[in-house]
Amino acid sequence: MNVMKKVIKILILTPVILILLFFVILSVKYSPVYVYRLVTLNVADVDDYQHFDNRTLRGAQNTFEFKKNPDEAYVESLFYDRVIQSGCTDFDEWAEKSKTTAHVFIRRDTIIYEKYFNGFTRDSYFHSQSMAKSFISFLIGAAIDDGLIKSVNDPMTKYIPELTERDPRFRKITVKNLLEMQSGLKYFTGYFPGTNIELPWHDEVVGYYHDNVRKLLLEDVEIESEPGKSFQYCNYNTSYLGLMLERVTGKTISEYLEERLWSQIMEYDALFSIDSKESGFEYMPSRLIARAIDYARFGRLFLANGNWNGRQLISASWVKESTLKDNSVPPELSPDESREGCERTYYKYQWWGHSNCDSTYQFFANGNLGQMIYIIPSEDVIIVHCGNSNELFSAYDLWHAADCITFYDFHRLFFNQGVDEAIREFREKKNQNPNYQPFDESFLMDKGYAHLNAGKVKDAKKIFALNVESYPGSWTVYNNLAEAFSKSGEADSAIQFYKKSLKLKPENNWATEKLKMFK
Repeated sequence: MNVMKKVIKILILTPVILILLFFVILSVKYSPVYVYRLVTLNVADVDDYQHFDNRTLRGAQNTFEFKKNPDEAYVESLFYDRVIQSGCTDFDEWAEKSKTTAHVFIRRDTIIYEKYFNGFTRDSYFHSQSMAKSFISFLIGAAIDDGLIKSVNDPMTKYIPELTERDPRFRKITVKNLLEMQSGLKYFTGYFPGTNIELPWHDEVVGYYHDNVRKLLLEDVEIESEPGKSFQYCNYNTSYLGLMLERVTGKTISEYLEERLWSQIMEYDALFSIDSKESGFEYMPSRLIARAIDYARFGRLFLANGNWNGRQLISASWVKESTLKDNSVPPELSPDESREGCERTYYKYQWWGHSNCDSTYQFFANGNLGQMIYIIPSEDVIIVHCGNSNELFSAYDLWHAADCITFYDFHRLFFNQGVDEAIREFREKKNQNPNYQPFDESFLMDKGYAHLNAGKVKDAKKIFALNVESYPGSWTVYNNLAEAFSKSGEADSAIQFYKKSLKLKPENNWATEKLKMFK
């Protein structure tokens, strides 16, 4: 009997002992502070800065104030498709369910929409998440302007020479490679099986919770592949840029950012979290904390090519180089996020971008949990969105909103009068003027999928059919229409349009797989 009790006790204690041993190993590999943060903070959220030590960046005593001329109905209409596909009845419900905290829309220096949600106000702090990367990129440009960094083509070891002793391959990595996420650094991104929970040695987690990131960069980060051969989103790239800036300026990142930007144009003070008091290294990739309206000011600076009311705070050439798509970049060096055809998502110097078929583009600072500074140069528009969730919001929402601005007259017809009336009026005007084309293929595709995802299948079929009518040479439009028929259970029609899509593009794997399912 006593033996059985001992066995039971051992069986009960074994998992506890294994868990404790697991955390001891993590503490030895990283640090006890890392393990404590991992356990207590768990998944990153917008309040994380409250659990770290922060440095303060002082704002300007006087700065530019945006004019105000509210037009809330106009702005909220731009997100109508996103609202309905989320199953919401209006913008406010969508903002609540998507955990939006701030939404600011500025056109030609005029705020036409500024609202805060879910307990946040204009005075609240908003965690930048990876929008911070674009601010670090700004500082690299400032350091070049200041003559502290010669060129983006310099090897990183020019500024961090001791890396060469650990691995000579660091000599091949340039500043530009770091800026463009093409460094070839090793970056583990594994998850617990069957979940979206990151493993404790997931490099994003390690960098985020480590209490000595500088030591991590100098001693532990390894090289996996040759630089300039592939795109890999990696936070260590940004941290190395920050370490270089420390070296060349002799200042903390907070001091240099305050000097070159914050004290020049920002209304409010800001915070930058550090890894620990002992190390004092700002977590460059994601822990800048500021007010939403000051994020808009950063957008305004880049919208004006670095000029702030007559003062050139950063070279116009740097703004262009940082944000414009490089058409010579092959697909393997681009992020695997795009629409089809000539509309693409791209990445430059710690900025994201959307390029359109009409040669217009948008660029944006992008952060986890819905943080975004979205700039639409052709419309002189800045949109700031902050949130606390990746559900019901993404960069594609703002890309579609940009399309709704471009094609607003047609979008307004859908919004005010419904699908049937919008299509009827389009055909009437088209008969009068054969060149009349108030939309493009992607705009209608997005609108169609918004209706399809909202359960409005009949309306989705009508929108996709209009796209087929307008762009009969595109294989994509037939795929879209086939999807709608498939969802409504009309297999024969779905098969017909999948086959048409395959005829136009034989390597269309989506249609091939769908047709197999029908068989």
